[in-house]
Amino acid sequence: MRTLRSSCDLRQDGYRHGVKGRFRTGEPVALREIWRDRVWFARPAILVDDNSATITFYIPSGVRYRKPVGPGGNYLKVYTEDWSLAEDVWHSPDYTLSFAFTDTPYGVILSYGPEGTLQLYYVNLQAPMVRTSIGFDTVEYLLDVVIAPDRSTWTWKDEDELAEAVRQGSFTPESAEWLHHWGERAVKHVLLGEPPFDRDWSSWRPDPGWGVPELPEDWDTAAIGALPRDVLGCGSTQT
Repeated sequence: MRTLRSSCDLRQDGYRHGVKGRFRTGEPVALREIWRDRVWFARPAILVDDNSATITFYIPSGVRYRKPVGPGGNYLKVYTEDWSLAEDVWHSPDYTLSFAFTDTPYGVILSYGPEGTLQLYYVNLQAPMVRTSIGFDTVEYLLDVVIAPDRSTWTWKDEDELAEAVRQGSFTPESAEWLHHWGERAVKHVLLGEPPFDRDWSSWRPDPGWGVPELPEDWDTAAIGALPRDVLGCGSTQT
């Protein structure tokens, strides 16, 4: 029998960490995805709100980010042992408002199109974000969910990538099952209007003075946050 809980066992053994206090609204931060104690993906964002339960970020179109590529320069979606990071520019959608939860293994991203139209809710299965000296780190769990802007329908996304990661041994079948449980929980979070989705975010607009953030110079060298050692180390127990 599987029992899911909302807390996260952040095992710090084997990880470097340099934690900063809370960031200020409007402050640029670096959001990094970590794999095998290395940066897998890095993007800049603007901190919207930083409290004990929820961290909110704004990412505008036009930010320069770093993405994983293979030896031939191809963009990598599934973890591998051989990768480097290449710079790219994010152009679509117009901007996103992202909610990360300090004790829950998923984030929810609201995507806005032209004239600030809410286009969708995007659930990203990930390790709860942990603080670093330059922003926040997480581990990307590959599986995602797309929810319609009116919250009427939802569908899984990237199940094929998760299945490939299981075949390659990056995740176990048990981990994949666990991620589907938390994906369904994330859908309920949004559809049932649990905070912060108990308010209408369709009219949210960024502060016009925030501009386009950039990654800091030490985006690839700043100490890594204290992340869980494996997928099942966060958010669930077996009984």
